[in-house]
Amino acid sequence: MYKNYNINQLILPLDIEIKLEKNDIAFAIHHLVESIPEEAFHVFRKTQGATAYHPRMMLKIILCGYTQSTFSGRKIEALTKDSIRMMWLAGNYQPSYRTINRFRVNPHVQALLRQCFVLFRNQLVQEKEIETDAIFIDGTKIEANANKYTFVWRKSTEKHLQSLHEKSEACYQELLEKEIIPSLEKELDEPLSVEQLQEIRDELKVVIDEETEKIETATSTEIRKELRSKRKLPKQAYKQFQSFLVRKTKYQHYLTSLGNRNSFSKTDHDATFMRMKEDHMRNGQLKAGYNLQIATNKQYILGYDVFPNPTDTRTLLPFLNTLKQSFLELPAYIVADAGYGSEQNYETIIDTHERTPLITYSTYIKEQKKAYKQNPFLPQNWLYEEQADTYLCPNNRKVPFRNYSVQTDRYGFTRYLKYYECEDCSSCSLRANCTRAKKASNRVLQKNNSWEYFKAYVDTRLKDVKTKKIYAQRKIDVEPAFGYLKASLRFTRLSVRGKEKVKNELGFALLAVNLRKYTAKGSKNKCLYFHFQQKTRNENLFARFSLLVSIFQDLCPDLFFYE
Repeated sequence: MYKNYNINQLILPLDIEIKLEKNDIAFAIHHLVESIPEEAFHVFRKTQGATAYHPRMMLKIILCGYTQSTFSGRKIEALTKDSIRMMWLAGNYQPSYRTINRFRVNPHVQALLRQCFVLFRNQLVQEKEIETDAIFIDGTKIEANANKYTFVWRKSTEKHLQSLHEKSEACYQELLEKEIIPSLEKELDEPLSVEQLQEIRDELKVVIDEETEKIETATSTEIRKELRSKRKLPKQAYKQFQSFLVRKTKYQHYLTSLGNRNSFSKTDHDATFMRMKEDHMRNGQLKAGYNLQIATNKQYILGYDVFPNPTDTRTLLPFLNTLKQSFLELPAYIVADAGYGSEQNYETIIDTHERTPLITYSTYIKEQKKAYKQNPFLPQNWLYEEQADTYLCPNNRKVPFRNYSVQTDRYGFTRYLKYYECEDCSSCSLRANCTRAKKASNRVLQKNNSWEYFKAYVDTRLKDVKTKKIYAQRKIDVEPAFGYLKASLRFTRLSVRGKEKVKNELGFALLAVNLRKYTAKGSKNKCLYFHFQQKTRNENLFARFSLLVSIFQDLCPDLFFYE
C-alpha cells in the first residue's frame, strides 16, 4: 500500500508559508526588514522606466541567501526558483543575478543595513537578550576579491619616482646645453612636473617636425645624412620624455591611491596587503584584504566598520565615531584587547567620550609578573625623590631631571616627555646589566607622565571586582562572532571590490550571523540529546556524549534547549 502520489493533481494548500517551520529563519528576516520605516525606501523610487522590484523584497532575499552561506548572485537567483523560504520571501518573483548584484552594491543600501542593525539591537534590548552597559570590540582580516600578486608598495613607488626625477632632470639639462629646446621657468631643485614634462615633449615634437621637413626638402644626400644625425637626439629625447610622462602620471596616481597606507592592490585599490591567519603556505605571505572591526554584546554584532590599515591601534577612535553616529550611543564601558591600548585612545575615550576604557596595554601582563616587579634595573622599580625630581639607580647613583621634550607623531598626536640622565655611569660596576649605551654615554630615562597615569588608571579598573568581571567576558563575547562568520557561515573572502561595496557585503554577512544566532537560540522544538541520538546508533558513544553534555550543562545552561 502506497501513499497517494500524483504530480498532475492540484494539491492544497497553495500558500507555501505553511510549509515553513515555526521557527524558520525566513520569519526572522521578514519581521526585521518589515520593521524598517517606509520612508527609508524612498531613495530607491524611480519615476521613469519599467517598474522595479521592491527594495524590501531584494533586501530579504539577499539576507536569506547569506544566512544559507550563499554569496553569489547567480546562486541566490537559483534559490528563488527552488527554495521554499526564498519563494515566500520573494513573493514568487525571480529577479536576475544582475539585479541582485546591482542592489547589493547600491550605495543607498548601506543606510538600510544600518537601520537593520539599530532595529535588531532595539529588539534584543526589549527581549533582554543583551546588556547595555558595555560593548566588546575586536577586529579580523577579511581577504579581498583581488589578485594576490598585483601589489604596489609605497617605498618602491617613491624609489622609482626619485629615479625618474633624476633621469628627467639630467636629460633636460643635456637638451639645454645643446640648445635643442628653450629653458623652462622652474625652481633650481624642483623636479619637473607633469605639465613641464608635457611641455618639453611638445617642444621636442616641434623640433623633430622641423628637422623632418628640412630632410624632405634637402636635395643633397650629404645634407640629408647630416640632418638625420641632428634629428637623432631629439627623437631619442622625445621617446624618453614620453616615457617619463606616462610613468610620472602612473606613480602620482599610485601615491594618491596609497594615501597613508604602505601598499594597495591594483585590482582593488582600497584593499591593503596584510598578513592573514589563514596562511596555507606557512610562509607569511601577504594578501590583499580589509580590517573588519565589530562591536558585540552577548555575541551579537551591534555595529561594524571597515578599515584599510592592518593594525588595530589606529582603528579604535574612528570606529567609535562610526558607532556613535550610525549604530548606538556608546555605553559606559569600552572593552578591547591590548592591541588597542595607546595613550591617544585612552585620552580620547576618557576625556572626549567620557567613557571608561577597559583596554589593556601591550606590557600589562608582563608587568603583573613577580620577575618584572623585582627587577632592580627597570626604572619603574627605582626609588623616586619627588621634591628633587630625581631617581636613584641600583648602584645608589642619582639620575636627575635633564630636559623636557615635545614630540608629535605623523598622525598629529603630541606627547610631552621628560628625560633623566645619570650623573656618571663610566665607573659603574652594574653598567653592563643596566644599559646598552656606549661607554662615553650615561643611562638616560624617558618618562611620559600622561602615559603612566593612563596605565595606572587601567590597572585600577581591571583590579576592581565589577570591571574585572566585565573585562573577563571579552574573549567569550567578541571572538565567537568571528568564528560564526568564518567557520559557520564560511564567509572568508569578499565577492565585491571597493571599500563602500565591501561595507555593504559585510553588512549582509554580519546581519546573517546575528539572525542565525537569534533563530538558533530561540528554537526550542528540538532537544540536543534527541538530535545526536538520531545520528548515531553507538550506545557507548552516546553515553559518553551524554556525560559531556551534563557537565557543560552545569557550566553553560543557556546553550541547551528543551521542548
